[in-house]
Amino acid sequence: MDYKFINTEYLDSVSGGDNEIIREIVVMFGEQVVETANQMKTLLAERNYTTLGLLAHKAKSSVAIMGMSDLAALLKTFELQAKEEIETELYESYINRFVFETGEAMKELNELVNNRLKKI
Repeated sequence: MDYKFINTEYLDSVSGGDNEIIREIVVMFGEQVVETANQMKTLLAERNYTTLGLLAHKAKSSVAIMGMSDLAALLKTFELQAKEEIETELYESYINRFVFETGEAMKELNELVNNRLKKI
């Protein structure tokens, strides 16, 4: 099955193909991205750019694990800009893209888990 937002190769490699482990990873990822998005919005409103940069760094690792390399690259840019407090007018668009793409990724991940668990 082709996915637009995720790449299942890493998930399969770290889980050894164990669908229950994949399900657990997906659940954790889903919880993390919601919390991260909320924190990003709060930090942006507070203009706490340094902490926002640190959070973008953390988020970058999470999305990279799901094979979301384009979003990971954007988060790297976000991280560096926020740490330097430059181009602050772009931060809201970065957060919106993070929210959108992780939401779409969660749809794909849930479909992946459901399809694989049906086969068991």
